[in-house]
Amino acid sequence: MVCKKKDAWQILRQVLVTAYEYLVLYFGLGFLAILCLAWSVFAIFLHRLLPERWGRPLGRVGIMVGFRLYIASLALTGGFRFDLCALDSLRDQGPLIIAPNHPSLLDAVMILSRLPNVACILKAALMDNVLFGAGSRLARYIRNDSPRGMIRESVADLRRGSQLLLFPEGTRTTRKPVNAFKGGIGLIASRAGVPIQTVFIETDSGFLGKTWPLFRRAALPINYRMRLGRRFDPPDNVQMFMSELERYFDVCLTLLPTETMPPPATATDESRSA
Repeated sequence: MVCKKKDAWQILRQVLVTAYEYLVLYFGLGFLAILCLAWSVFAIFLHRLLPERWGRPLGRVGIMVGFRLYIASLALTGGFRFDLCALDSLRDQGPLIIAPNHPSLLDAVMILSRLPNVACILKAALMDNVLFGAGSRLARYIRNDSPRGMIRESVADLRRGSQLLLFPEGTRTTRKPVNAFKGGIGLIASRAGVPIQTVFIETDSGFLGKTWPLFRRAALPINYRMRLGRRFDPPDNVQMFMSELERYFDVCLTLLPTETMPPPATATDESRSA
């Protein structure tokens, strides 16, 4: 009889845990969609009404505020824990390229939630997306459908004093520790004459990775931590630099596997800092 009661309790507990994980998943996806649609309504009109010199900073700050609210809401569910404080030191560092590894879809959201003047290179499909398109155009994010145009616009934006978020892998990681790097980041840094700040995104879950279905639930809680790495000077030899940069990520991410990362800030601490 005792065993039956114990088994029944374990089954009930598992059902409740599963329900909670699905609730957090759908809340997160739904709330992000609501935030993006709400901002898009304003962004459409602001993009038409405001000159670029006003629309660009307003659009980027608007995205920062919206994503920070989203990250805080995830933390408040207790299902996600974020330690993003390392990024705050980059706010007043002037023009530079922020170069993180790319384990999940949340990576750009986390980085943009902390920094007010960052240009982001986006896939053309996202720039035309109903959720992200209007806000991205107001913020003058950069399309990646024309490599030459992407490089030209990125260099121009950095020379205006912006920072640039660019994932060296070009897409989410599909092999450990990182995919082969693309050469664009070295070319942009060389032409703009700005340094490259490496950032390591550490997590203990494959949630929203390259092969993770959007509506697949994850075991909670999930931890995320941002850690600043080495800052590289603008390269003279782009090809040699890209090899060096990839080796650096390989070594650092191999020596510090995500399974051993210390617990990040609690949900209460992160929601307060946001």
